[in-house]
Amino acid sequence: MKNSIVVPVFKEEANIRPFLNRIEAVVLSMNVDYEIIFCLDPSADRTEEIILEEINRNPNIKLLVFSRRFGQPAATMAGILTCTGETCVVIDVDLQDQPELIEKMYAKLQEGYEVVYAKRRSRRGETLVKRVIAHIGYSLINKFSDVQIPRNTGDFRIMTRRVIEELRGLNETHGFLRGLVAYVGFRQTFIEYDRDPRYAGVGNYNRLTGSLKIGLNGLISFSSKPLFMMAIGGFIIACLSFILGSWYFIQKVLGIDLTPGLSTTVLLVTFFAGVQLLGLGLIGEYVGRIYDEVKRRPMYIVDRHVNFGDKV
Repeated sequence: MKNSIVVPVFKEEANIRPFLNRIEAVVLSMNVDYEIIFCLDPSADRTEEIILEEINRNPNIKLLVFSRRFGQPAATMAGILTCTGETCVVIDVDLQDQPELIEKMYAKLQEGYEVVYAKRRSRRGETLVKRVIAHIGYSLINKFSDVQIPRNTGDFRIMTRRVIEELRGLNETHGFLRGLVAYVGFRQTFIEYDRDPRYAGVGNYNRLTGSLKIGLNGLISFSSKPLFMMAIGGFIIACLSFILGSWYFIQKVLGIDLTPGLSTTVLLVTFFAGVQLLGLGLIGEYVGRIYDEVKRRPMYIVDRHVNFGDKV
């Protein structure tokens, strides 16, 4: 059985060789046929050069180079849809996710599961802000989404060819892998582990806006409930406005002057303006997704296939 290992990379020159040292030791101990597919967003450093050198050393290593930077989700999906193995592992190159866990995940897969994902028991090397955002994000996604996405998980997982082919059929522009895999379903399980700090270098992932973007992507991609909640919120605010307007009318009729003028007006105007902008922004996110899907542009464009045989 052939096992494919998909590794998205961008500006990771210091991590390529340490990662390969550990991942190759793992697959050799498993005694399985394998391929390692690096999915490279063009980098200004020596990442590509080092990978090419490693390909000359090990013919099981392959490389996808994109025409421009499409981002980690697109790079990951490109590797998954290109791989030829009966099983596929997705793992980052920075060694926060230990390659040694793959053997345990592979053994779990043999029990009849279609997906085995790694669940983080602890998050060493991550800031408190990122952990808080992740906790809130998963809570909101699972509260409003029609698909339950496992908490404290990333893209580190192993899946069967059956799941890969189902992912191919989804063909979505915004590839939120952990949500798409949860949507596909089948028998899924997990193993727990303690996540390590990065081996070397600084991550290219924005610790604040990156988490917010991923969380928003997961929420909007798998639920329309936020739109319904905005409609309910609008109805409640409209009722409160009617009550407040009635109170003003009663004051005028009875000659009571209890409500301050300017400060109340400013407060109400700014409050309602904020609610309206929030609603418009939320609607805009959904409309933007529709716009992207209608255009049917590819999620990624591959510039070169390296060591893929007949592919150029």
